[in-house]
Amino acid sequence: MSNTINNTDFNFPGQKTVYKGKVREVYNINNETLVMVASDRLSAFDVVMPKQIPFKGQILNQIAAKMLAATSDIVPNWILGIPDPNVAVGYMCEPFKVEMVIRGYMSGHAAREYKLGKRMLCGVAMPEGMKENDKFPEPIITPATKAEDGDHDEDISKEDIIAKGIVSVEDYAVLEKYTKALFKRGTEIAAERGLILVDTKYEFGKTKDGKILLIDEIHTPDSSRYFYADGYEERQSRGEAQKQLSKEFVRQWLISNDFQGLEGQTVPEMSDEKINEISDRYIELYEKITGESFVKSDVSNIQERIEKNVLAFLNK
Repeated sequence: MSNTINNTDFNFPGQKTVYKGKVREVYNINNETLVMVASDRLSAFDVVMPKQIPFKGQILNQIAAKMLAATSDIVPNWILGIPDPNVAVGYMCEPFKVEMVIRGYMSGHAAREYKLGKRMLCGVAMPEGMKENDKFPEPIITPATKAEDGDHDEDISKEDIIAKGIVSVEDYAVLEKYTKALFKRGTEIAAERGLILVDTKYEFGKTKDGKILLIDEIHTPDSSRYFYADGYEERQSRGEAQKQLSKEFVRQWLISNDFQGLEGQTVPEMSDEKINEISDRYIELYEKITGESFVKSDVSNIQERIEKNVLAFLNK
């Protein structure tokens, strides 16, 4: 797909290093600023798919930008500007080595643990008598940290985070306060769109002068789980699956084609028709989450467009 971004290889003035993640590429400028490029790569089951999804990077970048702007009055964030539909530029921070996962409902990982008979998750008690997708009496924070091999997230309790010196008592109190405030605002924004923010994760970092900032993306379909509010109660009372707004549809298609990222499995071939269908679904996600029409950017020469826009921003 010539109208998508797979890999970038820019060389911006003052560039020190480049970090390539599953879907983003991060350029370090003078150890002060980060240029984060959202590619059109699609990742599922920790595997990057061979083909890219048109406009996916733009969609995730713009949702995150809107959500960061909509929460900047309650939590300071890393963003300095959005010079291009696929690019965010912001302060370089030292990331805290924990993800602050917050859950309003017993879904996903929490539900799987509950079904195994566990009633504690990351040191937090889960009430008896709940069923999958029920609402918790109060949102619970269930932090995660990277395993030593770095390939997957591991549950960790607040007590262990502090005991192991991963985050200080004082800083953790700030992260906890910010996480609750962000989830409250995210829940309110979702409700305005006829959605339920089920669970999400936030990442934070610290600037050189010791200020804690919200970093990375927030409230996107890749970092959050949403249900449609309409019919939620009826589906719960009948024990039916909830209607989700997330990239779960990609995972389900892969599972139906015998792929879950396990050893020996082959990624199924995605036809152009399937690629365009996934792109259309991401556009639908964008419009539902933001309440705005999606405007496709000019993709005749994406790499040239990004380079020109970023250079103009950095030269300001």
